[in-house]
Amino acid sequence: MGAGRALGLLLGVAADAVFGDPRRFHPVAAFGSTASALEKRLYADSQAAGVAYTAALVGGTVAAGVAVERLARRHWVLQTLTTAVATWTVLGGSSLAGEGTSMGRELADGDLEAARARLPHLCGRDASRLDTLGLARATVESVAENTSDAVVAPLFWGAVFGVPGLVGYRAANTLDAMVGHKSPRYLRFGWASARLDDLLNLLPSRLAAVLTVGGAPVVGGSASAALETWRRDASAHPSPNAGQVEAAFAGALEIRLGGRTVYSHGVEERPVLGHGRNPDSGHVTRAVELSRVVGFGAAFVSAVVAFFRK
Repeated sequence: MGAGRALGLLLGVAADAVFGDPRRFHPVAAFGSTASALEKRLYADSQAAGVAYTAALVGGTVAAGVAVERLARRHWVLQTLTTAVATWTVLGGSSLAGEGTSMGRELADGDLEAARARLPHLCGRDASRLDTLGLARATVESVAENTSDAVVAPLFWGAVFGVPGLVGYRAANTLDAMVGHKSPRYLRFGWASARLDDLLNLLPSRLAAVLTVGGAPVVGGSASAALETWRRDASAHPSPNAGQVEAAFAGALEIRLGGRTVYSHGVEERPVLGHGRNPDSGHVTRAVELSRVVGFGAAFVSAVVAFFRK
């Protein structure tokens, strides 16, 4: 079982690198549509309604994954194929790198309008008043956080639990992106989705930070600064997970992240991570390169864990 799962994870990573996201009939898009439809039926300004909403969607997705895993367990080839397809479906490494690369190019060309239009593809911040430095900072932070959320975490849970881990994690992470906000509408209803996503990312985010430290020299960064900044600054971030990898990226690239952050639902004053210069378009490009390095490291680690897991 371990060999089939390990090979499936690696094949899924390769498929994401070569083909990117499925262009038609993407299962995650279908899940999002289902989640939106169920929200219309279940929404209430209460935590209880949010718990029921999250339990139904994540629980149903995990149950489907368990059924697939049990069926595929009968033959290692079938397990390899189902794991590969699930991995390819849930990973977001290729699309993340593509958006980050395009953003870096637009910032280098001084095309602020195009860069502002692209930022919503990476995060939910208000881009209308951001200058080049603000856009670069938002992009590096988003690339760092999404490296953990969209690459390291699904591979981690796929290595541990196979297809149910892959699809269950992606369901929880998608719900967090949809309703896990601090806006008036979702402060209570989205509480369960946000807390579940926090729980599922506790270990993967720290693995992502470790891989960032190890991968920093590959992109001309500093492993020692990544480790120092991670250990010193990560806990100051309001998120128990995003701060881990953002601090590590800040140290690795020897830049400064954090500060005033504007969302559609309000403004957050975040602590400063790192002591370097403010990021620019070149740092955006290097952040994408570092994201790829961390992703390949996560693929190797997940395959090893899956191979030796009974």
